[in-house]
Amino acid sequence: MAERASTKRSRQEKSLVPRLSTASWLLIILAALCVIGVVMVGSASSVISISFYGSPWSIFFKELIWMVLGTIALVITIRVDYRKWRRWIPLVLAGTLVLLVFVLVPGLGVTSGGSSRWVGVGQLRVQPSELMKLALALFGADLIAKRQENGASVRMMIGPLVAVAGLACALVIMQPDLGTAMVLMVITLALVFASGVPKQIILKGVLGTTALVTIAAVAMPYRRERLLSFIDPGSSASGSGYQVVQSLIGLGSGHLFGLGLGNSHEKWGLLPNAHTDFMFSIIGEELGLIGAFTVIVLIGIFVLKGLRAAEQAPDRFGGLLAVGLISWIGAEAMINIGAVLGALPVTGIPLPFISFGGSSLIITMAAAGMLINIARQGGATPKATPKKKSSRASSGNARTPATRTARPARAR
Repeated sequence: MAERASTKRSRQEKSLVPRLSTASWLLIILAALCVIGVVMVGSASSVISISFYGSPWSIFFKELIWMVLGTIALVITIRVDYRKWRRWIPLVLAGTLVLLVFVLVPGLGVTSGGSSRWVGVGQLRVQPSELMKLALALFGADLIAKRQENGASVRMMIGPLVAVAGLACALVIMQPDLGTAMVLMVITLALVFASGVPKQIILKGVLGTTALVTIAAVAMPYRRERLLSFIDPGSSASGSGYQVVQSLIGLGSGHLFGLGLGNSHEKWGLLPNAHTDFMFSIIGEELGLIGAFTVIVLIGIFVLKGLRAAEQAPDRFGGLLAVGLISWIGAEAMINIGAVLGALPVTGIPLPFISFGGSSLIITMAAAGMLINIARQGGATPKATPKKKSSRASSGNARTPATRTARPARAR
């Protein structure tokens, strides 16, 4: 009896501890990553900010502005039902494709660092390739959900998605921006996989994507150099492999606990793009292995909870959209951290929610808001309450049928 009483008490105590919903997990982890990002951008950019703007805080304040705008986008997409975005998909997709063409037109596209990736005037610039990630995820999820409801064939379901993704990738590669094209390919493959098509088609898609990426990587001389430096960074430590070598030096010098916030050596002109593409290296240098591992764990949990949101989504469109969004965020994190560690070639992909950036941060925050909205909708299914037994039922003359909890449709 005593053991039963203690067991009952322990269960009651556990029930008093509230379990966080998937949406709450996503929001908490997102907030943590954004705080880390703002703090580390301020630290990593202080030296280069003095060189360009005469103040160590200029880039930091710009990041704060982008973060505020990103937070506004996050709040909007959290509060607006994700289904309402379906009506805007044709307009968003067409507008983004037009902007991708404008980027390549001399006089309309803004060129920086040898790449034409922006449209705009002065400091007011938009990077259409970032918006293309969101447009592709929305378009693919909507297309597959509608075609599956109508019983369309695999070709009719997947064909238009592959065509649009192929056109978008071609326009992005022409900028040139192979890294973003790779992310678009990952989004497409993730949606195709989630649609439940035969494995043979998925295998062909993976092999075809690998072949296209390989051809694109060796087609341009500077990409060949990056690929060779990835294979052996030390052979070109003063050339194309310089960033990777300095990145590894920064990571190694952090040891377990790091040199301390603001005490990075690499940000003093040794590591180019320290506050953008190689932010993870500065995190490892200043916060050590513990700080770097914490970022990886946070991103990993965010991805797992995003997949959980896809599984719990109340409809097919929501499940597919969640898959597209979380595959995009997860792929960017893997590509960025892999490049910093020397495990993948350098592609210029930012670390989600952490690297300095305008269009990238705002659009990724908007995508995170949609993901959280899907998680909220999926977790909002009310639990059925058992019906009270009547006196007649309790006497055994009648039985009350069991009421089952309605389960949301799961994304395959």
